[in-house]
Amino acid sequence: MIWRSLADVPTDVVTHRRYVAAVAITVLAIASQYFLPQVFPALDPLYNSLLTGVLIVYGIPILAFLLLVGAGPLQGWKDQMLEAGIQGLRWYGVLSLLAIFLAVLVVIVLTAIGENPASALQRETPVIKAAVMDPWFWVAFSFVIGAVEETIFRGWIYGYWRSHPDGGGWTAVLGTSLLFAGVHAYYATTYGPIAIIAFLELFLIGAAFAQTVRMTGGNLVIVALLHGANDATAFYTLINPTGGTGLHLAIILVGALIALILYLRAQGPPHVPFA
Repeated sequence: MIWRSLADVPTDVVTHRRYVAAVAITVLAIASQYFLPQVFPALDPLYNSLLTGVLIVYGIPILAFLLLVGAGPLQGWKDQMLEAGIQGLRWYGVLSLLAIFLAVLVVIVLTAIGENPASALQRETPVIKAAVMDPWFWVAFSFVIGAVEETIFRGWIYGYWRSHPDGGGWTAVLGTSLLFAGVHAYYATTYGPIAIIAFLELFLIGAAFAQTVRMTGGNLVIVALLHGANDATAFYTLINPTGGTGLHLAIILVGALIALILYLRAQGPPHVPFA
């Protein structure tokens, strides 16, 4: 028979289809804020309201995953807190430093081909423009958004693959991180070619968080806090530019130092041959 009933389809195939459907709904819900208000102006008040905007952009994905996938991928969300803290800072620090290095290279290349990166970087995203009116609120709200986004992206979208024998491996880490960077498409409309810096940073931070979840059996608490801190320091620069930048770099350097210590410990003491 060409058509088979759903009952005849293997359980894992049904589960994969539900997962793909939930991911598709998530992408559409997040992307809807960039085009639906323009296509249907009557929806503009819904997206401009913080409460209804958050419910649409994040509430719909959470509901989709709960109904289609269930809470299984979220198991272990508070396990191995100490190890998660160490690994979270480690990967966040190292990959954030890599993002800074790549950002410098991008600026050099774009300058060489006649672009003006300095001018583009002065532009403000819609979120930053909104935060100017009440930056302290956005500093605090960053941790709410951090928890929500980590639950969706590292809890469900990446966490789904942790049930596989190899935990999804680096393919799942990098693939889900690419998706995380991709849903932030609005950076391209704001910054133009220089937006590649933002995409690289989002991709690498997403990989750092996914790797932390991978190494700690699913802990989401630490990556949610790091995600919140990453965004909060950006909003804090609206209040204190030097302090916000300094806090951001301090967290990165602490993480990089932890990574260095772990690397040196793994190497063990040097071998000194006897004469």
